[in-house]
Amino acid sequence: MEKIKVLFVCDDNSLRSPMAEAWLNHLGQGDFLARSAGFEPAAINPLAVEVMGEVGLDISGHKGRSVFELYTAGELFSYVITMCDPATAERCPIFPGVTRVANWPFPDPTREKIPETEKKQKLREIRDLIRERVERFIQMIRPDAHD
Repeated sequence: MEKIKVLFVCDDNSLRSPMAEAWLNHLGQGDFLARSAGFEPAAINPLAVEVMGEVGLDISGHKGRSVFELYTAGELFSYVITMCDPATAERCPIFPGVTRVANWPFPDPTREKIPETEKKQKLREIRDLIRERVERFIQMIRPDAHD
């Protein structure tokens, strides 16, 4: 069976989209091939690496990718899921083929002017919410998938 290709997109591909990519590749039982990209790719956020490491997922080797490079390379995805505010999501190119687009808006607490410990706690909450959203997505696409 061919894997279902999913692209997660956020602003800089350093936080939310790499977390979603890791969750889907981990929980998808080999049925999915998740990738992530951003509009202005940056290095992976160390807090994202830390909070994902707390649940046993290592994303430290993640390299930021440009959504536009994937588009111009002709990459085909069954689903493109944006993880930023709707205004930013509108910048996402239309991918060729049969692509469904969805928006899962999650904030970026690392951009807030709050103490590091509070940023980390908010990021843990977002990590867990992304996991829940990915689990629901898997159940929607593959209702026969088991935990």
